[in-house]
Amino acid sequence: MKLYSGPVSLFSRKVEIALAEKGLAFEQEMVPFTQATGYRPKHPAVLAADPKGQVPVLVDGDLTLFDSTVILEYLEDAYPAPPLYPRDPKDRARCRLAELYADEILLQPIRALMYRTEPPSPDAARQAERRAAAERAEAIIRTHYAELEARLAGRDHICATFSVADIAMFMTMLFAQRLNGPRLDRHPALAAWYTR
Repeated sequence: MKLYSGPVSLFSRKVEIALAEKGLAFEQEMVPFTQATGYRPKHPAVLAADPKGQVPVLVDGDLTLFDSTVILEYLEDAYPAPPLYPRDPKDRARCRLAELYADEILLQPIRALMYRTEPPSPDAARQAERRAAAERAEAIIRTHYAELEARLAGRDHICATFSVADIAMFMTMLFAQRLNGPRLDRHPALAAWYTR
């Protein structure tokens, strides 16, 4: 099994964590990345596998997959132990929704914080707008944190047991923390889950 990953790809980390949780051996190839050019030029194996040219890409024998969610679902089907999805169809659907929430809803405002890792814009007005956008995004992130706090009250995991929902949510929140996003100290259940 081979995984094409990127050094700053939270979606690649999701797959790496799932592979580790399942105890699956894999060869990893990190595709080139720089702060100035990102993932350009695109890695030829990644371009051949994914029309979007994005990591992660997993090769398992004669099967090549892209998109972290598709990869995680495949790993669950092909290598079911230990499970990373609930067995009950409704709980499984809730778990998938939680993963989607992490990847596509919570991540959206976090993207506005990414400018903090880039060189300052020489255009002062542009830099001020980026700062203002980050402040607006932090307010939205705090709202999401409050929702997650309520969801985790009295629970150890996003779903009934450890699952892909925890993996996806952790990676998204890890990026928020690394980008100096809102702290978790006002959300004890969420902070305890994050620490676990």
